[in-house]
Amino acid sequence: MAKFITVKEAADLIQDGAVLGSAVQGMTGWPEEIGIAIEKRYLETGHPAGITHIHGAGQGDFGRMSPDGKTCRGECVLAHDGLMTCSIHGHVGCSFRVTKQIVDNKILAYNIPLGVVGQIWREVGRGFPGLLTKVGLGTFMDPRYDGAMINEKTKKEGKQIVKYIPDFEGEEYLFYTLPKLDVALLRATTADEDGNLTYEKECMPCEPLDLAMAAKASGAIVIAQVERVAQKGSLDPRNVKIPGLLVDYVCVAEHPDQIMQTHVTHFNPAFTGEIRVPLKADAEALPLDSRKVFSRRAAKEIHAGNKCNLGIGMPGLIPSILMEEGVDSQVTLISESGLIGGIPAPGGDFGAHYNPEAMLNQTDHFSFFDQGGLDVAVFGLSEVDKDGNVNTTNLNGKIAGVGGFPNISANAKHSIFVGSFTASGLKCHVENGKMVIDQEGKFNKFVDHCSQLSFNADQCLARGNKITFITERCVLERRPEGLVLTEIAPGIDLETQVLAHMGFRPLIPEGGPALMDSGLFEETWGHLKDEF
Repeated sequence: MAKFITVKEAADLIQDGAVLGSAVQGMTGWPEEIGIAIEKRYLETGHPAGITHIHGAGQGDFGRMSPDGKTCRGECVLAHDGLMTCSIHGHVGCSFRVTKQIVDNKILAYNIPLGVVGQIWREVGRGFPGLLTKVGLGTFMDPRYDGAMINEKTKKEGKQIVKYIPDFEGEEYLFYTLPKLDVALLRATTADEDGNLTYEKECMPCEPLDLAMAAKASGAIVIAQVERVAQKGSLDPRNVKIPGLLVDYVCVAEHPDQIMQTHVTHFNPAFTGEIRVPLKADAEALPLDSRKVFSRRAAKEIHAGNKCNLGIGMPGLIPSILMEEGVDSQVTLISESGLIGGIPAPGGDFGAHYNPEAMLNQTDHFSFFDQGGLDVAVFGLSEVDKDGNVNTTNLNGKIAGVGGFPNISANAKHSIFVGSFTASGLKCHVENGKMVIDQEGKFNKFVDHCSQLSFNADQCLARGNKITFITERCVLERRPEGLVLTEIAPGIDLETQVLAHMGFRPLIPEGGPALMDSGLFEETWGHLKDEF
């Protein structure tokens, strides 16, 4: 069974050129003390050099713990020239030092869907070489475009990890692979003396079992960082997430008080189901502004009994609308991190839920997404082209990553994109039941051609799904005939405040777009129960 070692000894096990995998979401699941020990060893000795790091969800803290840039959390400890030379990830936008290395073409970088990472590990864990899926078809991950390569260095020097399969049983697919693992890095709460792992303080399930299974199938070692050790045989077997037979080494954290549960929270028992906290009594109504308008309008697309996934950013406002309107108990809110039920936490706690009803292995969760189990998925509105395709990954030179977006957006029955109509500097307010634009944003979000495709509208429509774009001043739908402007806000001029800020002219129904619900622009709405 597992051998107990120090974090320094764990770092010493990492060889030059090693391929590391971690099962993470933000700061959840990252064995930070091992990461810091790897950094320290490299700065002192130059080893390990040339490592590859693979992870699905974003892995870092968005610079929150290091505003001065002198310290860093998460995988940014690996962002030293020569230490990490390749990053394969679902999302990397919360690791500022790593994104800079990518933009500066210092490392190889591949961006594949969050769910696909865990699914590949599951396939490898059962002895298969990779994953066959439709997720990513017609996007930058498709090798007919960029093959998931996200900087020039990778396009010139990198190896192809995605293949296009034009005809498998009469349909087209993508086949994803990953480099063979050498080390799996895990973080759990408790290990017993045999190395069995429980995760009672972790608020997001992630995909540690899939990673551990893939590691063992690859002849790799599995190292786990824990907070405490329990006597052999004392753990409830129903709580063991990783059996000791899959774990080679265990390190006990020297500073458990510094372990972060999310980007910003050390530990909240309401995120793990240890306690349930009252929410409505503490909920503050959103102020009546443009964000409330488009969040209300998006909520109109959700109905009683729906299973709904909310993305990071603006979609995080929708639970406040549901609670304010008294309908939050009529829908099941879901996050890509494996959580079902309760209320998704906003901001730096993204991925966690207050009072979750269920916590699933993240890979199982994405199987549910891929089968079309979601009724509604809401995403932030970034860049949209004339065909309704979306770019979420490369905006004005900033790299973030697709995260769980490709799996979810391709397969949800209704994909909704919500946010401001223009970007950077937009100022507007609601007055007398009308939307008033005080200052336009510097950038148009609706453009003739996206610089990169993260979402292919035709692929989505081919599955019979619906696509809607909602802003503070108008609503558009992608229909078989094209992108249609269906609604406009009271007080907005169609020509000067909508069409003049689009890189193309959408289809407009005969007689013009309908007027958005006037109640959306009032202090008190109260109509959502009727909509439900």
